[in-house]
Amino acid sequence: MTRKIPAQGINLFQQIYILMREYREASSLEPLNLSLGNPDGVPCAEILELKARFARDSGYEFHTYAEDNNIREFSEGMVALHSGVELNQLPGTKAVPIAGIKTATAILPLACAAFDKRSQFTVVSNLPAYDVIGTWTEKYLGLKRLGWKLNSESNMRLDISELKNILSQTKVDLVHVIRPGNPAAVGATLEEWLEIGKLCADHGTRLVNDAAYVGLSSDPSHVSLASVAHEVSGLEWMELYSVSKSYNDPGARLGVAVGSKDFIDDFILIKGNTDSGPNPGVMAAYGEFFKNRKLAHQKLHELRDLYQRRLSYIVPKFIEIGLKPAHKTEAGFFTLWKVPSKAFGVKIDSAEHFNRLVIEKTGIVGVHFGATEPLMRYAVCTDVLSPAFQKRFEVEIQKIGPAYE
Repeated sequence: MTRKIPAQGINLFQQIYILMREYREASSLEPLNLSLGNPDGVPCAEILELKARFARDSGYEFHTYAEDNNIREFSEGMVALHSGVELNQLPGTKAVPIAGIKTATAILPLACAAFDKRSQFTVVSNLPAYDVIGTWTEKYLGLKRLGWKLNSESNMRLDISELKNILSQTKVDLVHVIRPGNPAAVGATLEEWLEIGKLCADHGTRLVNDAAYVGLSSDPSHVSLASVAHEVSGLEWMELYSVSKSYNDPGARLGVAVGSKDFIDDFILIKGNTDSGPNPGVMAAYGEFFKNRKLAHQKLHELRDLYQRRLSYIVPKFIEIGLKPAHKTEAGFFTLWKVPSKAFGVKIDSAEHFNRLVIEKTGIVGVHFGATEPLMRYAVCTDVLSPAFQKRFEVEIQKIGPAYE
């Protein structure tokens, strides 16, 4: 028997797990894991209690297929908490629960009728990125993807002039962005959204924002696409939210797609042949929880504050040893750094080379990106405030000795 998919198709984050295993085997120590992009906590007690309540409830709707049903006005709660606007105040807008953003992202091209266009269908998405849309577009569906580059010189913000240039030269069906981003935790302003939205509307291009981290945004200048999209005439758009990052609950596989009605209806059609919706009991629990908007906002703020305290420790420590930030973190738990040209007294060839060396010699684990420039992502999804972590970390980072030429 032979494999049908080559091993080099391994997910970047799966590769990081292998490097971590190799470090454990060589050192007999646990890595200082700053690679994890998932919350290291669990949902608050109020959510856990509601989950238990609906798991015990014998109501049929809590245990059958959810499909595209909106149980306990879950969608309204998610949109209000993540966009800052009530769903019924957004004209021409519709929302549907989803079983996680990653799955939803995979079918976005199909929801734009890629199957009818194939050789001509084109997606524009940001690089560097946690590139689910790029993998599905290019590798799995065989479509065309153009990279909309982010760079550290402009603080990893969206370069609208580059998008304008792309759209002027190529017929683009879908523009996909992640704001606030991964790995670049940078948001988008009202002015940026309006300009991007008008460009897309003028070219008949649909616009999608993966907003998984918006609930953790600490930057007051960032606004949701959903809150402004209706101001752009003719724009077909979608924004994706999730409880994974907002409420420490990636295992829930639960979120919402909100957008212009026709786009959402197209998405629902494809989704109906892809999955049967999220877990209905979990959706009911969150729908009930969101009825207390004050409490839901409070829990979001508490989690955001936790990550801010962690960032306030980690970021200065990396700067002290000479690492240069690629941008200012504006949301959540990611920090992004320019890869030095030298470290540990040796020349650095690439972001992966740097990451492997740092893991091997210090046990500090990050995620490397190299699509546009050599970059390292370090997250704070571990208790970096614990004395045990800090004692070891502060010794190990002194070994790196980064230098830029």
